[in-house]
Amino acid sequence: MKKVTAFAPATVANVSCGFDILGFAVEELGDKVAVSLADEPGVRVVKIEGDGGRLPYETDKNTCSVAVKAFMEEIGYKGGLEIELFKGLPLGSGMGSSAASSVAALEAANQLLGNPLEKKALLPFAMKAEGVACGAEHADNVAPSLLGGFVLIRSYKPLDVTKLHVPPGLYCTLVHPHLELNTADSRSVLRQQVPLKDAIIQSGNIAGLVAGLFQEDMGLISRSLQDVIAEPSRSVLIPGFDEIKKSVKSVGALGAGISGSGPTTFILSPSREVAERASEICQEVFNKIGLEVDLYVSAVNVKGTYVINKA
Repeated sequence: MKKVTAFAPATVANVSCGFDILGFAVEELGDKVAVSLADEPGVRVVKIEGDGGRLPYETDKNTCSVAVKAFMEEIGYKGGLEIELFKGLPLGSGMGSSAASSVAALEAANQLLGNPLEKKALLPFAMKAEGVACGAEHADNVAPSLLGGFVLIRSYKPLDVTKLHVPPGLYCTLVHPHLELNTADSRSVLRQQVPLKDAIIQSGNIAGLVAGLFQEDMGLISRSLQDVIAEPSRSVLIPGFDEIKKSVKSVGALGAGISGSGPTTFILSPSREVAERASEICQEVFNKIGLEVDLYVSAVNVKGTYVINKA
């Protein structure tokens, strides 16, 4: 093989109560990255499409090359690799755009070089790229994009990541208004200290959500989709969020929250039919606001990143 192309899916991070420790992958939406063998040692980004000319080609600034360079150093590869990035996700969308790029690049590079590392071992390199993208090496986007499904980051030091059960029939609606919200800016509005009463409420909701997933208890999942730490500060930055969160419950949705740092809102539903109805409600909300919006309905992606072409 001289070239491998991989796909990595969009993700929903935090999932309301699970700030920086929970995330899940969605289907169809994502980025593609091609990695090729090169004669010149080192890693280079040689092509970027779909970003409107905004992403950097510099090796130490592009999330693809940052991740692949760290991977190459880990396995001791002294050769050369060239990267082509095809963006399918909007920047600053709250759908794990930077994570999908780095994960797809790592999957392609690992496959191209003969799979020296198992998939889960690629996670630290993707986290390093997240540090460059938003200033924090969090894993709640890169882990589900890499592994698929719902993922829990129990600990960062040492890194301890585990996949959770995905109940059959669980669907997600993604509501992406046509505006950009920088992750670093969204993090800047967060409180640095949390009252004990809020920590207790949040802990109960995290435990309830995990239990609800394993027990396939949609009612428990619904009751647990509450965030008292990040959402109160961030929701004011997202048009229509409060109305959407209230309205979608009327059609049977389990609940709604901010996807990552926003401005995308996610809605979990117990069936595709409910997810589609929730999508219609969201369109009505944004019609009233007068803001264009992209709407996606998807099952939870349990596959994660994968290779789509070898040459």
